[in-house]
Amino acid sequence: MPVSAEGSALRALRVLEAVGAPGGPHRLGRIARESGVTKPSTHRILQGLVEAGYAVTGGDGTYGLGPRAYALSALFSTGHDDEPALRRLRDQTGHTVHVALRSGSQAVYVQKLDSDRPYRMASRVGGRISLHSTAIGKAILAHLEPAERQALLAGTGLPARTARTLTDTAVLEAELAEVRARGFAIDDEENEETVRCLAAPLLDRAGAPVGGVSISTLIFQMSADQLLTYVPHLQAAAALLAPSYG
Repeated sequence: MPVSAEGSALRALRVLEAVGAPGGPHRLGRIARESGVTKPSTHRILQGLVEAGYAVTGGDGTYGLGPRAYALSALFSTGHDDEPALRRLRDQTGHTVHVALRSGSQAVYVQKLDSDRPYRMASRVGGRISLHSTAIGKAILAHLEPAERQALLAGTGLPARTARTLTDTAVLEAELAEVRARGFAIDDEENEETVRCLAAPLLDRAGAPVGGVSISTLIFQMSADQLLTYVPHLQAAAALLAPSYG
């Protein structure tokens, strides 16, 4: 008897719940057992979830939640200050902070904590950002394997977001080399006029970039040099946050 669309959707949700169970990432066998779905069907569902960005695989036979799953979760928890490391970073700097995870050729904001200043950044949880023009994006790009990075950028191009966006591949590659060496990236009005951001990568256990954490400021608030004084706080937050997403 054919499986109904409703039945297929419920099985996919059970598999996704099993992927997100504590103690992950999990292997196929455990996911199948926990979800009550046969191994062949679980494998087929997992392939679809990975392709859609709701799950990720580390290449070692294990699966964890992907950026779209985190973004969906964050949409329901917006406004809940439930991430201690991110909250500490916001309180230490007094500025808006974000976590974004890579989703294909872009990144998706999954956490945002606003500053208590009388303005709000236009960013939102669930919003997608380009990689070449943002601090988080450059932190991700800098830590991709060269072949993967080159293929990604060839596919997306380097469209100008502002007059300061880096649109030359050689110039961008030179900056990404600096990002790798120093461990953080800067977006100096490259994605949005008057906005300056500082970001550090979130790396998984294999050292691959899954996303980034950032501090966002307005250019009239502080100079780039002043923003750099937050690097130790930013990198400490990234080290604490990475295990939750990698």
